[in-house]
Parts: sequence; C-alpha cells; structure tokens
Amino acid sequence: MMGVRMNPEDVFRLVDKYNGRHGSIISILEDIQATYNFLPRGALKIVANRTGRSLVDMYALATFYRNFSLKPKGRHVASVCMGTACHVRRSPDVLEGFEQALAIRAGETTRDREFSLSTVNCLGACALGPVAVIDGEYYRNVKSADVEKILKHACRDENILKMTAEEEVFAVNVSCPRCNRSLMTREHRLDGYPMVRVTVSFHRKHGWVRLSSLYGDYRIESEYEIPPGVIAHFFCPSCHAELRSGRLCASCDAPMIILFVRGGGTVQFCSRRGCKEHMLDLADEEHLAL
Repeated sequence: MMGVRMNPEDVFRLVDKYNGRHGSIISILEDIQATYNFLPRGALKIVANRTGRSLVDMYALATFYRNFSLKPKGRHVASVCMGTACHVRRSPDVLEGFEQALAIRAGETTRDREFSLSTVNCLGACALGPVAVIDGEYYRNVKSADVEKILKHACRDENILKMTAEEEVFAVNVSCPRCNRSLMTREHRLDGYPMVRVTVSFHRKHGWVRLSSLYGDYRIESEYEIPPGVIAHFFCPSCHAELRSGRLCASCDAPMIILFVRGGGTVQFCSRRGCKEHMLDLADEEHLAL
C-alpha cells in the first residue's frame, strides 16, 4: 500500500498553530493522524521537542486513546461493536467471522493493507445490534454468515486511481482522513465520473460543494457561490471534521485541504477560491517512520 511522505515542516506548523495552549497535545496528535492516517515516529519526536514533553509522554498518549494508531491503517477500516446490547446478540461471533475472513485479530491490519479491524465499546445504535461499521458505513443486525458479503460490499469501488482517455488526467477515489468514509457521490457525475462531495463554510454560509474527481480539474458545483479570493473551510459531510492539512499553499499561503486517496496517499488542494495549487502524493510508507 502507498502512503504520504512525512514533511517535518508540516508537522512544525501543526504544532505551532496551537501556540503552546494548555491541553493542545491531543489536538496536535489528532491533526497529525488526520494528515498521515497514523502517528509516525518522526512526528512524535517533533511534537515532543517542540512542546517540551518527553517522547515517553507522546507514546503514552498515542497508546492510551483508541482513536490513535502507531501503524498505518488499512485502506478499509472495519469496527465491530462489543457493547452490552450487541454482545448479548452475539457480536463476539461476528468479530470471529471478521477475524477468520481477514486472517487477522482485532487491532491488526492485513498484510496487504486492505483492511484494519478493531472493536468499539458502543456505537450508539444499540437497537440495531449487532452492528459493524466499515469506512463509516453502518451494517445492522449482522450475523457471522454476513461477513463475506459485507467485505465484498466495502470493496465494491476498487478503481482507486484511473487514467481517463486524456493522457495524464486522473480520476481519484477519495475518502475523509478522519472517518475514512468515501466522499464520492455516484448520483452526481462530471464527464462520467462520480464527483467528490464535501461541505463548505465561508462568510457565515454553510452548504454543500461537489468537486470534480479529475485531478487538476477545477470545476465545482456549490450550494452557494464562493467569491474569488475567499478562503473557505471544508468539512467531511459524515463526521463533520475539518479537512484542513498542516501544509500551506506554495502559491498563496492559504491552508491546503487534504483528502485520502483510496489505496494510499493523499490529494491536496488550496482552500482559496481561484487558486489552482494541487498536490498528489503517493509516496512509499517507508518514508513516514523516519
């Protein structure tokens, strides 16, 4: 699987934007994980040095909170609820079904980095249990016999990066860096390709935006017209996390927006309306653990 190269300058910016505020360490680590999909050792060293904390403290936080990961996650993230309501409805059997189908245990990632498997204590959908979630999509009343079908459903869109008829024009399939849920909308297409749907906020307005999935194509459809030069805030429509990168635009210094490319890597674009700065990073993961 591919990943995004860790840039120390980006990590410096993620740390410095909090200006040493008390209690900001968790927020810094959340931003790093949203950028890289896990916490690279090199990034933890930078955070420790920059904040005057020990590397031991960084690892203590990274291992205490379940939403952090010290290893790259799979392309798809599957979670099985083990809360009381799901447990009495035989969610352990469902978990065992996932473990057998994927040949891993909870907390592990398949060798091909296709799937990561985890358990959660409660998903807040007790009446629907047993519940499994893959890439933010809920599956209710799951039985162990359903696991194979669910995994196939999660893999139904495997055209991760597709060359169009035009040379060097790519259609990307992207997901939220926080919840891993797909941002593609098949109901709305541009040149035959699903568009990317996010929400946007600017000048006290908040609405939907659909972006072309062709890399380097700047066409958009939006609920509200975004005036040229305005810096907009982009959010995931599922988990509502802001999609801001730790990197600034090389052309205008506006924050870059980051999306995960299914299969590995990231695509980034400038948040300033009219700026055409784009970045596609499919670097090997070996560069991340520096």
